[in-house]
Amino acid sequence: MKKTPDSESPAPEASAVAMQVVIVSGLSGSGKSTAIHVLEDLGFYCIDNLPVTLIPRFLELCANSEEPITRIALGIDQRERVFLRSYPDVLAELRDRGQRVQILYLEAADEVLIRRFSETRRPHPAAGSRGVAEGIRTERELLAGLRELATQIIDTSTFTVHELREKLRQTLSHFRAQDTLLVTLESFGYKYGVPVDADIMFDVRFLSNPFFIEELRPQTGLDPEVAAYVLQRPESELFLTQVGALLESTLPLYIREGKSYLTVAIGCTGGRHRSVAMVEELGRRLTTWGYASHLRHRDLQR
Repeated sequence: MKKTPDSESPAPEASAVAMQVVIVSGLSGSGKSTAIHVLEDLGFYCIDNLPVTLIPRFLELCANSEEPITRIALGIDQRERVFLRSYPDVLAELRDRGQRVQILYLEAADEVLIRRFSETRRPHPAAGSRGVAEGIRTERELLAGLRELATQIIDTSTFTVHELREKLRQTLSHFRAQDTLLVTLESFGYKYGVPVDADIMFDVRFLSNPFFIEELRPQTGLDPEVAAYVLQRPESELFLTQVGALLESTLPLYIREGKSYLTVAIGCTGGRHRSVAMVEELGRRLTTWGYASHLRHRDLQR
């Protein structure tokens, strides 16, 4: 009996070595290099700009080496060009083999990226003979499909270099071998815009505002006096009870679906009083339920 081409190529088997693979991608100037360096510090074997089609073969080599490499970070960007179309198929193949693959995607607002390129005086890699703004637009289009596949999206627009490193350390330290869910609780001020990376968002502007109490105005939700003013009200406790019940019932479902990160944003007018106190209290409650959490107060210093 004549063999068909399919019969000559056996189906890929699940790898005997369970790997943890983190793909770092995103817009130029958004902090991808910083993310790679942080992963390297966390013990990942890091390679930048490995062609997409070579990823399965590279992981085979890592698995079959004398000392198997099980924590790998790959930097992928718009330099892949036409090969970016192969990503869905390659990721499906890796997961069929039993590999744990997560995609970290970094981005920032156009005006922030333009400023960063202006400060470094570097040309945008997708611009060619055109300007930086056109290069950013082209790159967004090229990476749109990969962004849709991302496990975690981080907007770095408001971060300084030091803040970005800290955010990445907090985020990437939870790329672990076991199933886990990192819940980021973020306070913010609506007057400065909503956080674009939030999965769930709540508005607490219905609460009485400490800003209008003269002695509380210069303080923040981290101060006991402000926290007491915000939290010791029936409507505050009702809000926390209901939001807590929602999260307590849905977080196990997110874990079941393989989600590694969940960002819950809570906003008030300026992001200094009500939202901060609520995030701090909700963080305490999450800890009692056994979830890892990271608290961030985006507009506390504005």
